Amino acid sequence: MKTKFLMMISLFIVCIINAQDSLNNNLDKPKFIAFSPSKATKNVNGVLIKYYDEIDQDIQPKKVNGVGLGFNGLGIFFPVLFLVNITSIDNWGIKDIGSEPLPDKMNKINGMQLSIVNMEPTVTNGLELSLSSNISAPSVTNGMAISPLYNFHHTTKGVVISPLANVSQKCRGLQVALINVCKDSRGIQIGFWNENEKRKLPLINWNFKNKKS
Repeated sequence: MKTKFLMMISLFIVCIINAQDSLNNNLDKPKFIAFSPSKATKNVNGVLIKYYDEIDQDIQPKKVNGVGLGFNGLGIFFPVLFLVNITSIDNWGIKDIGSEPLPDKMNKINGMQLSIVNMEPTVTNGLELSLSSNISAPSVTNGMAISPLYNFHHTTKGVVISPLANVSQKCRGLQVALINVCKDSRGIQIGFWNENEKRKLPLINWNFKNKKS
């Protein structure tokens, strides 16, 4: 009787392990269309439709080879709020951009990010198109970011273009807008007013030296 009981327990444990392995395999298997936030999606070769994904232990970061579509309705209101406060550009600062990026806990999009506004922690390798780019998220863009209004990022490496303002914590490359602000810059700023850690200048600004501690 004890032998049968032990065999039943062993079989039960094996079933649980197999179920867990199957779940992990399903997470790793790429999907063509997926949604976020979701604990059931890890890899996407196609389209990720996302609403609002925060850095959280319970939310699985996604790797997307394709397109990330953001439909956060709150993003409609942010451009209007920033337009009203455009005169307080000095106050936009780092607190509006977010904390240091944690790439291992962020969505990674290899391709294109298209959104009203991106409020998810995201690493975009490629092209980013949005109404007001990244807001309140420790975002990283490697490539090109284009917005019809504003670009807000933590880190940009490449080209960032908008008609009104580009604001970043860390920039490596080119910023083009009416107003450009970067706290840690290696590159060129072109616009009506440009600010980096070294100087403030109209029309064109630059810095190619390491930031002094």
